[in-house]
Amino acid sequence: MIIDPPLLKIRRRFARPDAAVLAALAGVPTGFIVDAMDGAGALDSRIKPCSGAQTLLGAALTCAAGPADNLAVFGALSVAEPGDVVICSAEGYDRTAVTGDLLLGMLKNRGVTGFVTDGHVRDLAGIRAVGLPCFAGGVTPNSPARNGPGSVGLPIVVGGVAVAAGDIVAADEDGVVIVPAARIPQLLARLPQVKAAEAALDARVKAGLTIPDFLRTMIEAGRFEDTD
Repeated sequence: MIIDPPLLKIRRRFARPDAAVLAALAGVPTGFIVDAMDGAGALDSRIKPCSGAQTLLGAALTCAAGPADNLAVFGALSVAEPGDVVICSAEGYDRTAVTGDLLLGMLKNRGVTGFVTDGHVRDLAGIRAVGLPCFAGGVTPNSPARNGPGSVGLPIVVGGVAVAAGDIVAADEDGVVIVPAARIPQLLARLPQVKAAEAALDARVKAGLTIPDFLRTMIEAGRFEDTD
């Protein structure tokens, strides 16, 4: 016999990144962040901005709502701190929304800086009016239940990427990227090199560059074979 699980499992205490770390990443394109993490870290490309606001940055407050339910998002209200990004796993379910404008408004009132889900949302006009950056897998007017089970503050998988509470969530027009807490030092160490390389190549492109050095080297080394 299976015992009914609790409606929500909640982890309320976890380490969040220092404000100085978030300040160092403010305005950094997600592409730069990914390059500093060996070219990976982005969620499924179907997760797009849907609030008008195109960027967000903050500490991940995870929640797992599961299909057709959003009790866990309400549960996140009791844990959220200013600067958090609520990131919700709906297991990619697309038949009902996981939130609408009113719940996002409550999250904004708690100081949350953004919302991300692999599920769907509703009330787009209201979401735009709330002004909380929101990235989602799609839009549907169908509403969810609030029955659970779910979790808040525990590890989840969203858009094919594992996310833990306290990781960094960064998003812009290119997509949503997760920086695991353990990789923050590596990211900060590599980011200046990425920025410098991007700036140098950008300057050369604007000056008329047509063939990059790596491609010219391959050609001169005979790595390509011409054929008719």
